Amino acid sequence: MPELPDLDVYIERLDERVRGTMLADVRIHSPFLLRSVDPPLADAFGKHVCELRRIGKRIAIGLEDEFWLVLHLMVAGRLHWRDSKIKLGGKQQLAAFDFASGTVLLTEAGTRKKASLHLVRGARALAEHDPGGVEPLECSLETFTDRLRRHNRTLKRALSDPGSFSGIGNAYSDEILHAACLSPLQLTGKLEQRQIERLFGATVETLSRWRERLRQESASGFPEKVTAFRPQMAVHGKFGEPCPTCGTTVARIRYKDRETNYCPRCQTDGRVLADRSLSRLLKDGWTDSV
Repeated sequence: MPELPDLDVYIERLDERVRGTMLADVRIHSPFLLRSVDPPLADAFGKHVCELRRIGKRIAIGLEDEFWLVLHLMVAGRLHWRDSKIKLGGKQQLAAFDFASGTVLLTEAGTRKKASLHLVRGARALAEHDPGGVEPLECSLETFTDRLRRHNRTLKRALSDPGSFSGIGNAYSDEILHAACLSPLQLTGKLEQRQIERLFGATVETLSRWRERLRQESASGFPEKVTAFRPQMAVHGKFGEPCPTCGTTVARIRYKDRETNYCPRCQTDGRVLADRSLSRLLKDGWTDSV
């Protein structure tokens, strides 16, 4: 699922291309994509783009007269830019957003179509799509600490809960915890202040570094290789490979269709965390929210 660094870069590149231009049409190819009926989607046609923003893991496109297109890419949704109008076809192409300056193509890999589009009007309606998490690159240490300690739960759950922190998911929570040298199953209620400070620093550094890296990768175009598995990542998606810090084999915890990766030496004092013995803890400590 695209997370904060990827979504911020998507929005920056879209802003360069569509701000101030007119939305001519939205062509829906998948009947499961559009999740709202009032106001009707046609009410947005002919409106000019005034603003783009990220709301959690959603992309919000602001139009004239307080209309907002709210797009959630979920796990496999991706955006593509085309300089001219294209014909929709194929199972992966869900919709095309036709602007005066070009077309944004929405695709989704796989058979389970989860991406969603809503059209809402007004600030109150837009706020209903905000999960409520604080922005990790904008909040203070005090606010970060308050959100972290609000509930006693695993660090993996705390970081990836959209109601606590905005835009962090499975991939970057792995990377943040590795950088902070903390176990994904460490309980927030047992953290010392120095550990919280280390986690806060790792959160800001990791997200900022990756956002800048992705900006540079797409500097001359549009981000076309948005993925949660990148060669430069330290542990996420690196099960069985050596940790770049200490060389220890990266381990993993699996629960349902979710997985977290960690370094036993850097994060868990050399202990490999067994999947089976942790299933009950993960049932309560792993978020399914987005």
